[in-house]
Amino acid sequence: MLNLRLVAFFDLQPPTAASSALLVEVPHAGVWIPDLVADELSAPQDALIRDADIHVDRLYAHAPSLGAALLVARVSRYVVDLNRAETDVDAVTVTDHPSPTTLQPRGVVWRATTDGRPVLKRPLSYARLEQRLARFYTPYHTVLRQVLEDLRERFGFAILLAGHSMPSRGRSLHVDAGSQRADVVPGTQGRTTADARVIDLVDAHFRSAGLSVRHDDPYKGGFVTSHYGRPREHMHAIQIELNRALYVNEETFQPRPGDFERIAALLDELIVKLGRLDLR
Repeated sequence: MLNLRLVAFFDLQPPTAASSALLVEVPHAGVWIPDLVADELSAPQDALIRDADIHVDRLYAHAPSLGAALLVARVSRYVVDLNRAETDVDAVTVTDHPSPTTLQPRGVVWRATTDGRPVLKRPLSYARLEQRLARFYTPYHTVLRQVLEDLRERFGFAILLAGHSMPSRGRSLHVDAGSQRADVVPGTQGRTTADARVIDLVDAHFRSAGLSVRHDDPYKGGFVTSHYGRPREHMHAIQIELNRALYVNEETFQPRPGDFERIAALLDELIVKLGRLDLR
């Protein structure tokens, strides 16, 4: 396992108790806009917070004391979206990109918020995109991959829990605009990115707490889950989207007293259960 270190713009905390094969990864809780890119962004502060997985890093803060490694990004997803492929770029966002691969406005760099407001003041040049990727994206994924490989070498397998949150209803540019969402959405790309024992444990854990669970709807798991979730290679990945109404006031984004602590405790219990799995 890698030692405690601050990776540029990201925090990696190793277990402080008897370690398990689990890594908890929180890529979207950050709201920091580094000076390097600040002059390129136009998104207002309220959008920055609305599009962050606000407080999710705090919900999983006990992971190291429960035996799991914890990797948390501190930069906003408006800088780079760490749950997208680095090739996920459209020609409107980067006008001189040699091989754009998508038409959607929220790839590895966002040009629009989830309610349609502009994120960028102007399109990026390909050189500026490469600078962002080299500074913020590549170091994160290098560490993420290394931790998982170290866990697999030590335990014979690794489990990645990607911690996310979602609005209680789909926003205007979401595929489920206006729809009420479940309490918990585990994403495993149709049960392909993790062993059934991982998926079923997560499902049973939340249902036993009285929460509604809907797999892969509306989120199947993004790049991290699909890229690192390779059960045949003893790498298991599951994305867990939590309905924000469970733990924050969605108007003020302040934690709900009592509810926040209840969800954090529920996640602590899940970390312990996942850490006890033997998938060899």
